[in-house]
Amino acid sequence: MQVDESAREASPYLELDRSTWAALASETESPLTLNEIVALRGLGEQLDIDEIVQVYLPLSRLLSLRVEAAGALHRTQEEFLHRTTAPRTPFVIGLAGSVAAGKSTAARVLQQMLARWPAHPNVALVTTDGFLYPNAELERRGLLDRKGFPESYDRRALMKFVVDIKSGKDEVYAPKYSHLIYDVVPDEKIAVKRPDILILEGLNVLQPARVRPDGRTSLGLSDFFDFSIFVDAAVANIRDWYVDRFLRLRETAFRDPDSYFAKYAQFTHDVAIDEARRIWDTINGPNLEQNVLPTRSRATLVLRKDADHSVRWVRLRKI
Repeated sequence: MQVDESAREASPYLELDRSTWAALASETESPLTLNEIVALRGLGEQLDIDEIVQVYLPLSRLLSLRVEAAGALHRTQEEFLHRTTAPRTPFVIGLAGSVAAGKSTAARVLQQMLARWPAHPNVALVTTDGFLYPNAELERRGLLDRKGFPESYDRRALMKFVVDIKSGKDEVYAPKYSHLIYDVVPDEKIAVKRPDILILEGLNVLQPARVRPDGRTSLGLSDFFDFSIFVDAAVANIRDWYVDRFLRLRETAFRDPDSYFAKYAQFTHDVAIDEARRIWDTINGPNLEQNVLPTRSRATLVLRKDADHSVRWVRLRKI
């Protein structure tokens, strides 16, 4: 019996390898000068010019097109409803992925690149770290060793923040987090003032809605996203990257006496490696496997990285 190839290959996703995706860069006029592109390399240690041009330039243009299309849809709907004065709410991009996968770098690069496209110069970036419960509260709840797991976040406050953004409020505040003290900074807030685009970056932003004790389903953050991205890689590679990052921080940020992790600066090289692997194997690895990876299929677009941190292929949900 002959197999129907079109049926076998049917998928709700488009998967483009690196060369196919990179070819789109030659068709995209960059909004950045060469000097600005070079400056972006400083946003990530594993970032080079080829990655910025071949991966993030096409991605920023695709996102820009989606933002412009959302604006056109908004205008059409407002005309239909005979409401001609209501401004469009911010376009929200959720960006998820593991610790050490490079999602923070991806978010910062996209913020800088998207802000250069003239249709949407105001691009805000907020991480969900600020919505973690303070360390004292995590300790009270017995969750300090599960920091980063879904239950360690003030999900109600995080949901309210996103709902307020999508409600079109003029000014919305997010808590401020310090990686130096490894805690939420008391009484300090980040003001978000009606951006054209908001990038919300965090481990668990693509978590599905929770089922309440009465059986009803609540809303999830991703219900309010206009687009979502998952930064992906093989788990073994991410573990190696985490250990490498830990060793770099041991030589830099951990040497600050005010750092929460200052004790690690005194570790020998071998002891530091053992400690990094222990932290990964008991906290970050289980969180990735149990909570973060299962949300990958919920993303609009997946960036799959190779062992050298370069993006190998892109998977995009069809529309």
